[in-house]
Amino acid sequence: MEQRIQQAVDLFEEGYSCSQAILAAYAGTFNLDRNTALRIASGLGGGVGRNGDMCGAVTGAVLVLGLQFGTTDPKDKTAKFETYKKVRMFTEEFKHRAGSVVCRELLGFDFNTPEGLIRVNQPGAFEHCPEFVRIAAEILESMLDK
Repeated sequence: MEQRIQQAVDLFEEGYSCSQAILAAYAGTFNLDRNTALRIASGLGGGVGRNGDMCGAVTGAVLVLGLQFGTTDPKDKTAKFETYKKVRMFTEEFKHRAGSVVCRELLGFDFNTPEGLIRVNQPGAFEHCPEFVRIAAEILESMLDK
């Protein structure tokens, strides 16, 4: 349990985006190749393509939840809605613990503003992100254990 949490944080600190760090840390659990996981999640960092929207740690976790609880049967409405329920549970807990699920709110700046473009290149711009990755992985661990 703690191993995947720390692995996600370590991956982020190596330079992967928060979404990549989360999905890659859990990829092996679902027989998903790590490089494939890294590619799948590569566009989600910075609030989806650095738009500052939903935090990449959250979107990475949603992908993991889909791997665990999702369905491949379009007629299986029960599984579909159960997955949505799990995602809502995750996002509510993340919001409770981190304060928001929105990247620009968590970081305190917007990538799409002149001020944000300056801030993104300053030291410490992403200093809180390892904690957001940790929070996402901790919540995932509690949900996947059930």
